[in-house]
Amino acid sequence: MRSLADTVARLAARRKQIDGVSDGHDQNERFSELQAFGSNPGKLRGWTYRPKDLAPHAPLVVVLHGCAQSAASYDRGAGWSRTADRMGFAVLFPEQQRSNNANLCFNWFVPVDTRRGSGEALSIRQMIEAVVTAHDIDRTRIFITGLSAGGAMAAAMLAIYPEVFAGGAIIAGLPYGSANSLPQAFDRMRGHGGPTGRRLATTVQQASGHCGPWPKLSVWHGSADTTVSPVNSDQLVGQWLTLFGQSRVQCETQVHQGYRRDVWKNAANEEVIEQYLIPGMAHGTPVDSTDGLSQGGSFVIDTGISSTSLISRFWGLEDAGSAGPSPDACLPATSVGHSPLVVAHPPVGPSSGPTAGPGQVIESALRAAGLMN
Repeated sequence: MRSLADTVARLAARRKQIDGVSDGHDQNERFSELQAFGSNPGKLRGWTYRPKDLAPHAPLVVVLHGCAQSAASYDRGAGWSRTADRMGFAVLFPEQQRSNNANLCFNWFVPVDTRRGSGEALSIRQMIEAVVTAHDIDRTRIFITGLSAGGAMAAAMLAIYPEVFAGGAIIAGLPYGSANSLPQAFDRMRGHGGPTGRRLATTVQQASGHCGPWPKLSVWHGSADTTVSPVNSDQLVGQWLTLFGQSRVQCETQVHQGYRRDVWKNAANEEVIEQYLIPGMAHGTPVDSTDGLSQGGSFVIDTGISSTSLISRFWGLEDAGSAGPSPDACLPATSVGHSPLVVAHPPVGPSSGPTAGPGQVIESALRAAGLMN
């Protein structure tokens, strides 16, 4: 296991390589910068991507980059905007700024940034509301994913705003509530200590007061990850199994493209949790550079399996016409329900004065959703 000093040194070295990225010098020309999206207490930037001729009521995927990355650099590797072209969904890329975190990590362990209605989490929630309002997004099909610190922040968003999301995907990340300070964060990254699985689940339940249904969850990790210990993958699964009711969902082991996939299904035979542990893979997002969507790079590892495509399929975004995973064993499900997530949203009424501009419409929507005073 790498030492704390070694982890810091590696992040610092990677930071030197990407200096200027967060200032827009490396920004993907495919993106549009999100301008007005509320009070932005976390002081994040936001970028959006919309495929040409995006259909009304399209899904939205929120993508959080890892440390020492920009939104654009992570997208070039993981291929979410190119997958959006193929599948017909919009993408939102929140982006960290160096003024918030010197290594461009989302502050997943800072309480003020991972509390409902506060900090970076609220900034991301405001971005989502702005995109949903501006682009007629289907509120029942909003998903979030992230790598490393971005994965841990995605886990926080699923925990504190579960009613917003239909599903999430955590890649080389950590469970919500596992750390509340920088020393704790490094301990958890190394796989040391941390709350019990039941306590982790209770932390999620208390974060929003939500009683379910819960978003479905995809968890990915490399078995040789020395930056974030794979034990965090199991803790994430355990946290969400407790939320779904561990005795009421059944596990099935499958093999897909030579990789083991564990999947948990409910009584309706719906997949609610999946887990991939990629043998021999270090810290990063697994991709298949032959798919025309993704490419290997820093913290994006060409393993011959596309996490982006398979996560999209798990969420119901990818065309399931191709052959899926073959089951090794199937246990009958028993009894827990999970229905499509429907989010109540107060309608934004017509303006009584002059026609409202896009900024005014978004501002009104944020106020109606309680995300802006």
